[in-house]
Amino acid sequence: MNFTATPIPGLIVVEPQIWTDDRGYFTETYNEQTFHANGVDETFVQDNLSYSHRGVLRGMHAQAGPQAQGKLVRVLRGSVLDVAVDIRRQSDTYGQSFSIVLNAGQAKALWIPKGFLHGFLALEDHTVFAYKVTGFYDKEGEVGVRWDDPDLHIEWPMQPEELIISEKDQKLPRLSEITSPF
Repeated sequence: MNFTATPIPGLIVVEPQIWTDDRGYFTETYNEQTFHANGVDETFVQDNLSYSHRGVLRGMHAQAGPQAQGKLVRVLRGSVLDVAVDIRRQSDTYGQSFSIVLNAGQAKALWIPKGFLHGFLALEDHTVFAYKVTGFYDKEGEVGVRWDDPDLHIEWPMQPEELIISEKDQKLPRLSEITSPF
């Protein structure tokens, strides 16, 4: 596996080796020893899947408190624009976002440590998104910021009228309106 640092410290793009032949392909998506050797020394406690239609935007969310979550995310079917925003108060990159297209064909993943908002936009119908997380879901620890907060400088590749966004996500505050718990 290749582990590539992003411009925001802590965020890492993980690109597994893919072995292909006439039957298809095989890839190792997680190996504890390899991840630990590359700076991701975490214990994962829960795996989640989401299914989305083209235009579904999920985010921007984090979970803080005792069940704060780091996330290893990847796409099993379809493709997404995946976005992480640094909300670690002491970070030199506080408020900066990082975006990457993840798709099933490349098998790339993104490691998002605790202290980051996360969201994605499904670019295709029938997109299946996988999350491997380090904390159990805890409603009391939910943190969220508007997907369209202009201070985040996220360039979503669809027009707002094309997006399908939950009522909850539409009502989230801007980053400047919250005090980050990280």
